[in-house]
Amino acid sequence: MSAKMLMKGNEAIAESAIRAGCQAYFGYPITPQTEVLEYMSRRMPQLGRVFLQAESELAAVNMLYGAACAGVRAMTSTSSPGFSLMQEGISYIACSMVPAVVVNVMRGGPGLGNIQPAQADYSQMTKGGGHGDYKVLTLAPSTIQELVDHVGLAFDLADKYRQIVFVIADGMLGQMMEPVELPEMRELRSPPAWALTGAKGRPKNIITSLYLNAPELEKINQQLQAVFRRIEADEVRYETYLLDDADIAIVAYGTAARIARTAIRRAREAGIRVGLFRPITVYPFPYEALGEVAGRVQEMLVVEMSAGQMLEDVRIATCCQVPIRFFGKMGGIVPLPEDILAEIEAITQGKPALVAREGA
Repeated sequence: MSAKMLMKGNEAIAESAIRAGCQAYFGYPITPQTEVLEYMSRRMPQLGRVFLQAESELAAVNMLYGAACAGVRAMTSTSSPGFSLMQEGISYIACSMVPAVVVNVMRGGPGLGNIQPAQADYSQMTKGGGHGDYKVLTLAPSTIQELVDHVGLAFDLADKYRQIVFVIADGMLGQMMEPVELPEMRELRSPPAWALTGAKGRPKNIITSLYLNAPELEKINQQLQAVFRRIEADEVRYETYLLDDADIAIVAYGTAARIARTAIRRAREAGIRVGLFRPITVYPFPYEALGEVAGRVQEMLVVEMSAGQMLEDVRIATCCQVPIRFFGKMGGIVPLPEDILAEIEAITQGKPALVAREGA
């Protein structure tokens, strides 16, 4: 590992991908992730690797598909409206069982929205936003160091499962600066045996997502579901903070989780026993671990920068064992620690939710 250096989140994403052995990057500028593309436009040609600014996000994801089929480590990055445009290509990649990495630095929506940070892409990122029965392993960092670590991990997991992997961030993580420790540069890998590298001297490889014969397509779907079951069994990641004696558990991810930590510290200073459960993989969601937490706390508070998309997974995990309250900010508004602390205090005083809705 190298010495720590101060980096913007978007630039840390790009440098981490380069150090993980990314051999090809395709993208289209969209705020608040454009610095990923800008950084790649300088660094990739310096290293003799492929950089291409595509004419659209549609083109970028299909270029990613082609590079992945050729067996190189490849990545694209975008922000929310651009990610929506990529869904068809992502479905093709998932069905074709080739590894690739997509980073989504989310912004306020729906529609064109704005360029402020948000978390409203959760559902399409965790449930398979394109057509067909597929899911995508999705990592949700909450610090710039985790962005660095998770981008490298995403490439490894993509190779391990021969599947596309997402890293889900938001505009705040993309734009803020923190000290990070970068990994050493990895050697570029050789194309695997399944890759499309030319068939001279060997049987040809075929990679496709088109199966006109229904029984054959069902077989492919069964193979995919087996991969997803392996991922759900082996790749669940989460973090807890001050939960051992907590009466109230806050459930949050990404930027919302780091803001919740400040509120939790202030609540603890006031004698309120509250802790944090932070999903790191939002797919596979840590259902079992969160269900165990639900069995020993008195109430849960879900905090999101959305209308409550993760809330559905929390309800599934807890199986109505405990009351669940929701606090959310939408459209690019970032919650303050004071907002979350007010919700915590309302819980202890038996008051109704201050914002948004309650659930059980």
